[in-house]
Amino acid sequence: MDNFVTLDGVDLQYGGSGGVVALKGTDLQIKRGEFAAVVGPSGCGKSSLMKLVTGLTPPTGGRISVAGQEVSGPLKCVGMAFQNPTLLPWRKLLSNVMLPLEIVQPHRKRLSRHRGEYVEKARGLLKMVDLEGFEERHPWELSGGMQQRANLCRALIHEPDLLMLDEPFGALDAFTREELWGVLQDIWMEKRFTTVLVTHDLREATYLADVIFVMSARPGRVIATHRVDLPRPRTLETTFDPAFIETVHAIRNQIAQIREESKAA
Repeated sequence: MDNFVTLDGVDLQYGGSGGVVALKGTDLQIKRGEFAAVVGPSGCGKSSLMKLVTGLTPPTGGRISVAGQEVSGPLKCVGMAFQNPTLLPWRKLLSNVMLPLEIVQPHRKRLSRHRGEYVEKARGLLKMVDLEGFEERHPWELSGGMQQRANLCRALIHEPDLLMLDEPFGALDAFTREELWGVLQDIWMEKRFTTVLVTHDLREATYLADVIFVMSARPGRVIATHRVDLPRPRTLETTFDPAFIETVHAIRNQIAQIREESKAA
């Protein structure tokens, strides 16, 4: 597989020359169709990395490329989901899922003439995440887990080449969070879009990812890469596998050491 996302010596500084250096000399490569997770101590620049890759924030140094093209502005090939679902409360669920089609080309141009086709696609995604029958409900009529399922559908409706996830399950209870790991894995295994997950949950990273990048304290850079060779589909039973536990402990120890070194500096 070729590299789909590449960061080459990327720097990011907020607030000009005297401002905060968020990233320094960051190198990272993610292959096409790969599921990558980014972990590290709080404030290490994980969310800044998301903004850089999607073109929402320009780097102050280095080069970023996606699909072989240098990133010079907001990308159209990206779907994004965050910790809070941010569904529009006045729109029903089906309408919320279809919102990107009103914005992203070429779907925006095709939507009026091919609405039936897009509605069926949206209904298919909702069925995939067990939300069939809730199409005409408003977000406030749904649980947090159901809203986050719909949020994933909205991020995927325009068939992005790249899915960016920033703590998508962080606000959910443990049982719902683990259930959605399986939902996301099922969708990814069917669609095989390149995925970047930012998370504090090391079990979540190990359950979902092919590769896990560990970042240093600020200014952030990738200091370790872990390949997760556990077979798919993974289940909650997988989390008791010795190889799974060993990976989680190894990364936890690395992050603990980073935090200790940061305090001592």
